[in-house]
Amino acid sequence: MGVYRDLGRDFDEWFDWIVREAEIYDYGRYPIKGMGVWLPYGFKIRRYVIELMRDLLDSTGHEEILLPILIPDNILAKESEHVRGFEDQVYWVTHGGLTPLDVKLALRPTSETPLSYLESMWIKSYKQLPKKYYQVVSIFRYETAATRAMIRVREVTTFKEAHTLHSTYEDSERQVIEAVGVYSTFFRELGIPFVISKRPEWDKFPGAIYTIAFDTLMPDGKTLQIGTVHNLGRSFTIAFNVWVHMPDGSMDFGWQTSYGISERVIASLISVHGDNTGLRLLFKFAPIQVVVVPIPAGPEEVRKKIVELCGKVAERLRAEGLRSVIDDREDMTPGDKFYYWERRGVPIRIEIGPKELQEECVTIVRRDTRSRISVGIGELAEGVKKVGREYDEAIKSEALRGFTSRIIRASRIEEAEKAVSSGNIVELPWCGRVSCATELEVRVGGKALGTPLKVEESEISGLKCPLCGEEARTLMRYSRRY
Repeated sequence: MGVYRDLGRDFDEWFDWIVREAEIYDYGRYPIKGMGVWLPYGFKIRRYVIELMRDLLDSTGHEEILLPILIPDNILAKESEHVRGFEDQVYWVTHGGLTPLDVKLALRPTSETPLSYLESMWIKSYKQLPKKYYQVVSIFRYETAATRAMIRVREVTTFKEAHTLHSTYEDSERQVIEAVGVYSTFFRELGIPFVISKRPEWDKFPGAIYTIAFDTLMPDGKTLQIGTVHNLGRSFTIAFNVWVHMPDGSMDFGWQTSYGISERVIASLISVHGDNTGLRLLFKFAPIQVVVVPIPAGPEEVRKKIVELCGKVAERLRAEGLRSVIDDREDMTPGDKFYYWERRGVPIRIEIGPKELQEECVTIVRRDTRSRISVGIGELAEGVKKVGREYDEAIKSEALRGFTSRIIRASRIEEAEKAVSSGNIVELPWCGRVSCATELEVRVGGKALGTPLKVEESEISGLKCPLCGEEARTLMRYSRRY
């Protein structure tokens, strides 16, 4: 059932197996820890996912840019809280060839500092605002924890970071709401269920006023942060003198937001929908949407006609804009081919044998249910598209049902501890004290994800913090986390 399907093996083992067997990502063999290689099939998945994000950002007035990968030490260090948050993760370039550099250079851990430096020269008037930039780049962070393919790496190769500048705090808050909406649409399109939480003060992005995070659940019951939105306030604009000429003639510092995703999105897309056999990719994002498999039988002349018809079917589908291939390899049985393509998550298989040849039809098989329907050659393209839409909706609904069933509202510590250890997200009444929240992390065996963006008074009326017994001001979410 969606993200909680029993994969029949340890999840870590399954994940490593499928990214290798489906030729998505080569990890652990390149001789630098924490750096992987996107293989052609995986890179296509990545491309379709990034194209969706680009479309969403472009349609909301964002503009794509490309900043240098190197950041001078004096620029990175200019916002003190920010640099303290990253100082133990930065990779440094200290030489150009054999010559020591006058100023050491950081490999970009994120881009708030260099962009703020540039905005101090680019932006002069409120009439230029809001400005909404984004880029899709590599960032580098020296992770000291155990690394995992796509999930915890030292080169994040699919970092989409957006940075916005505003003349007022109110407009920066409006931008945060827009960003949350963009990400919500993005993850729903991918069928990745999520909760949105305001991260606790001690877990916010360095230099931000606050951080909002999107978390999903992986099959091992741990939450994975898949997106963040930050209201940066004026920390960076003050540090870099990003002055804005205001409507009343005065000068004031601008307000900023930033928000990002990474290849964790691909990791969750793989994990949320996968099963024992392998991937189950959404029809919309699959590199190959349809595989056409000949089922040869009968005299040689019939076999030849079957293969010819398969080629024509694949060609007709490609003409309709559907990504399709024919598997006419002679050294594999049809059953072996079925398993090969199911492992790679191809949503639809078309089978053509003597029966289909005679009746001028094809048999369409869905990857999820393996249900079979017969469609005439004349209705081929529309039939495939219809099955693809139904398949996507079924996959998304299955994942959402499984996820929703794992969000547990608890009132007692023992109840929360049991739920967290079983792989759930638990919501506990919280008095608002940091000491209670951090002690509850220890008691329930999970990390604090943060508070829901909106909690109705009726939801917490009469509830008390399970640690100190005071009236609850909101809810705090806990889970085991990556």
